[in-house]
Amino acid sequence: MKKFFSVLIATVLLAFNSQAAFIEGLEDVPLLKGLEQVQKDNISFGNEESRLVEAYFTSTKIGFAKVEKFYIDTLPQLGWIYQGKRDNILSFDRDGETLDIAKESTKPLVVRITVKSKL
Repeated sequence: MKKFFSVLIATVLLAFNSQAAFIEGLEDVPLLKGLEQVQKDNISFGNEESRLVEAYFTSTKIGFAKVEKFYIDTLPQLGWIYQGKRDNILSFDRDGETLDIAKESTKPLVVRITVKSKL
């Protein structure tokens, strides 16, 4: 039920926020405008009880500081609880899942977003 409300909230946010679209494979996680998803590097496994989704994004126009601010401001509105930053990885928890946002490189910016079920 919480996922339904998260998707509903994300849909409302998108209607009012032209900066965001959804990440392919993670329909309940917005994508910051300026990031482009690298299609060939996506990984997705899952069923009703658990999932593992990993997606990569790149940009030559924005830096990781903007990515960090966007997700720290946006994800809590979708039920994700910010757990903190370790090295270059932002961590969030929600409904038995973790979401990590990692800076893989700076020039060009490469970001990895991983959502996985806690076991």
